[in-house]
Amino acid sequence: MKTLCANDATIFTFDKQHPAKLTVNPGDKIAITTKDCFSNLVDEQNTLATLDWNQINPATGPIYVKDAQKGDILKVTIHSIELADQGVCAVGPGFGLVPIEKMTQKIIPIREQQAIFSESIHLPLNPMIGVIGVAPEGEAISTGTPDAHGGNMDTKLIKEGAILYFPIFTEGALFALGDLHAVMGDGEIGGSGLEIAGTVIVTLDLIKTADSELKIAHPIIETDDHFAFIVSRETIDQAIIDATNIGVYHLQRALNISLEDATMLGSLVCQAEISQLVDPQLTARFMVPKTLLPKLF
Repeated sequence: MKTLCANDATIFTFDKQHPAKLTVNPGDKIAITTKDCFSNLVDEQNTLATLDWNQINPATGPIYVKDAQKGDILKVTIHSIELADQGVCAVGPGFGLVPIEKMTQKIIPIREQQAIFSESIHLPLNPMIGVIGVAPEGEAISTGTPDAHGGNMDTKLIKEGAILYFPIFTEGALFALGDLHAVMGDGEIGGSGLEIAGTVIVTLDLIKTADSELKIAHPIIETDDHFAFIVSRETIDQAIIDATNIGVYHLQRALNISLEDATMLGSLVCQAEISQLVDPQLTARFMVPKTLLPKLF
């Protein structure tokens, strides 16, 4: 299994100009170590007040996938997420949805598969990946911003066992990930989850798209029970509208039914959900059960 360490391959933008730090074949398994979203710079001795805000949301990469071409689809299978023994949660002015007056951080240890928020509050873990994606087609995009290439989607479904599908915009795809969370709720309303370093094992594979119907324009997450169509936009309303329309289109095409019938099914059994509300673009998902859509391609 190939490995890539954050100490040797940290980026703060997704950019087609970045030189690859690792080259893999389709189907290769890779262990990727990551820093937390504060670049491991915040702990009991170092506070957010002393943080270099240019070192936020680092990702580890990029990884060049042989034979990946613009228009293809990168298939990412998440096998495992191993967490460090403690993380950081932070709130502050302008950092989330609640009007907090001062920057405040909490170091939260991990013990026996729980986050020890306090002596009386122990939280079950939900390890997930906040930042994950490929190089965009145009200008570089900060790792803190989600878009069609993926990026900082902060979607709690991006966890062990999930499969992600990304549109590829440049040769080699240039994949990277980072910003792990030990615990995070939908919305991430305070501006941070339980930010933590760790190691992620993934398999990177390709879906070639000579058939134009296979092409996708935004990330898709496959879970045991659903396909989640992910869109990030300037407003959450537009993100939900676009994600819903993409999901309904896939239903219509897969079932060979009318748009009217696909929309009725979407209204009856699908879910429009919020992923995050605090990044430079906001992220929503439209959940289609596999009972209706058993396979994507």
